[in-house]
Amino acid sequence: MKLHELRPAEGAVKKAKRKGRGPASGLGKTSGRGQKGYYSRSGSGIKYGFEGGQTPLIRRLPKRGFTNIFQKQYTILNVEDLNRFENNTEITAEMLKEAGVIKKIEKDGLKILGDGNLEKSLTVKANKFTKTAIEKIEAAGGRVEVI
Repeated sequence: MKLHELRPAEGAVKKAKRKGRGPASGLGKTSGRGQKGYYSRSGSGIKYGFEGGQTPLIRRLPKRGFTNIFQKQYTILNVEDLNRFENNTEITAEMLKEAGVIKKIEKDGLKILGDGNLEKSLTVKANKFTKTAIEKIEAAGGRVEVI
């Protein structure tokens, strides 16, 4: 069998209904839409969320909460993730991105959290640190620099 010899299976392909081709076709005049009513008109069809005229569920439910448009967005990283680097390394957000530790640097920069343990002595430059992160970095013999 070759590519040019391929054919659909018997009965797999149906002919399209030819609408509006005279009364003898069975689909002439109104083309299978019936006489009058919403579905006989052009542009008809139920829109997403329409519930027959009753107030849609999305409008009946109460609104909750709000979005703070002034919220700070940091790329967060735990102290234990810094163990992969050598001693006395200077760590910045750009360096972490190049190393593949973080995917992207958020608009407000890098924030270091204090989860886990740090065994290496590192100089960490970030926009924000938690108290426990500062304690753990300095306890390991490293330095903290707020950008």
